[in-house]
Amino acid sequence: MIDQEEIYSKVLRAGRRTYFFDVRSTKAGDYYLTVTESKKFTHDDGSFHYKKHKIYLYKEDFSAFKENLDEMMNYIIEEKGSEVISERHQKDFKREDEIMIENDAPKAATESFTDVSFDDI
Repeated sequence: MIDQEEIYSKVLRAGRRTYFFDVRSTKAGDYYLTVTESKKFTHDDGSFHYKKHKIYLYKEDFSAFKENLDEMMNYIIEEKGSEVISERHQKDFKREDEIMIENDAPKAATESFTDVSFDDI
């Protein structure tokens, strides 16, 4: 199926994964939802690629899909709590924080150098 016109979109970034929620329009003008998971894989040489998985969800399936999704999420929260983050995801988040800290770190101050003119020597 070829994606048609994009109507509305949201993005959820979660560690190395990004989720895209897109409302699209068919040629007949009806709407449907696509949910795409994109995951970044980095190779030993520093190059990377993305793997994407997409599902198409049509209006006639919304109610049943939502019920099942709510049931599964509630089950996980009841069994494991809502604040549990796996070790793997903690490492991903820690790595992202370290990168942000490195990028935000102050650069060496150049104001401490004395401006000397050749006339002063």
